[in-house]
Amino acid sequence: MNESLIEEQLNSTSIYEGRIVNLRLDDVKLPDNNKAKREIVEHAGGVAVIPYLFEDKEVILVRQFRNPIEKVLLELPAGLLEINEDPKSCARRELEEETGYRTEDLQQIGSFYTSPGFCNEEIHLYLAQDLSKYSQKTDGDEFIELVKMPLKKIKQKLYTPEISDAKTVIGLQYLLNHLQQNNID
Repeated sequence: MNESLIEEQLNSTSIYEGRIVNLRLDDVKLPDNNKAKREIVEHAGGVAVIPYLFEDKEVILVRQFRNPIEKVLLELPAGLLEINEDPKSCARRELEEETGYRTEDLQQIGSFYTSPGFCNEEIHLYLAQDLSKYSQKTDGDEFIELVKMPLKKIKQKLYTPEISDAKTVIGLQYLLNHLQQNNID
């Protein structure tokens, strides 16, 4: 680690504590000894799942309204980690709740920070294969439409306004790369 880049936290003040995020204001000492303030959004993190139907060469996506941007988005199934929840358990839960599918073949393929300039949210990404259909069990405040999308269509729509959610773009790009590297597509 390059010590010349580290900021030292001098003080931290809690501004807001919510169900999904907390907000704090930190006073920091910069590497050049000047001082600055940092607005930090604390987030428990989450998971995103790539449900891939190998035989049909389709991915199960969810379409839902996102209030902060006032748009309906097409996304990978995803959800928040509960307190002390294992990310793999969360991935299994979210897969079943949002899509109605279960799997024993759930592989973690990576993790990433969504906006590390101001937020500590980390998303754990899972590939789900060998899916079995059960019943969808969405939360009471979730209204979701399932969309099975063929890989060919995903390749056409990736990076278009229809698929513009970061976790979905990252997850689908991973899947396409994985399939290509293993000569599966």
